[in-house]
Amino acid sequence: MPILHILILALVQGITEFLPISSSGHLAVTWEVFDRFGQVPPDVNGSAQLILSIAVHVGTLAAVCLYYWRDLMRMVVGTAKLAVGQVDPGARLAFYIVLGTIPVVVVGFLFKDEIESAWHNVTVVASTTIGFGVVLWIADRLGMTVRRIEHLSAGSILIIGLAQVLALIPGTSRSGITMTAARFLGFERPEAAHISLLLAIPAILGAGTLAGLDLYRLGDLRLGMDALLAAAISFVVALVAIALMLRWLGHAGFLPFAIYRVLLGVALLVWVA
Repeated sequence: MPILHILILALVQGITEFLPISSSGHLAVTWEVFDRFGQVPPDVNGSAQLILSIAVHVGTLAAVCLYYWRDLMRMVVGTAKLAVGQVDPGARLAFYIVLGTIPVVVVGFLFKDEIESAWHNVTVVASTTIGFGVVLWIADRLGMTVRRIEHLSAGSILIIGLAQVLALIPGTSRSGITMTAARFLGFERPEAAHISLLLAIPAILGAGTLAGLDLYRLGDLRLGMDALLAAAISFVVALVAIALMLRWLGHAGFLPFAIYRVLLGVALLVWVA
């Protein structure tokens, strides 16, 4: 894969993964643009494209793990304390993250083939980009700003986790739909992003593990090096994107993201037509 194409994929993923604008949709459109202009090498088939796409997701996973390493340590220590009968907030948070991840894992496993077939459908991406952009704006307007991450409950995280299932439809945006659900439940904007980012860890880790196994079975050293480079670039870009997004949400709302989604979706529908 040419270095320029790897750079573009990594930049697209690193910038969009944690913004509520759908990284999977942007990646699908990026691959479609490459294909339309004859920029996809013959040896980069559907499996290779999926592996490279997941590789850039793994880079963003590393970024969020580094950004929230304190939360991860709290969850690890809290879980370890369960062995001696102690239950602290870290263990509770770990339980909630696992609980919120179960729905998307189950549905993703059951409908894996259907999800992959829809991944490159630009019309689907455009429609969900517009629709869930409007829903995000409604949630941000109507949602109260009274709850923080310490107010998480099993019921609220399960609702957010069920909403995350919709992210299996390309263009929905995993971060966008989880932030939308959290805002409907009354979580403050930065806290909604915090919950969404923590939920990204097991979701991306599972996909990254499967891609790693596929890459190992293929035994393609060149593809492996391309995937490693793509992951490294997306890691750096995602770190910057997370910091900027959280700073923005500390002072403003989701309206610019909603407007961007609607404009992008309309542009994609015009392009397809």
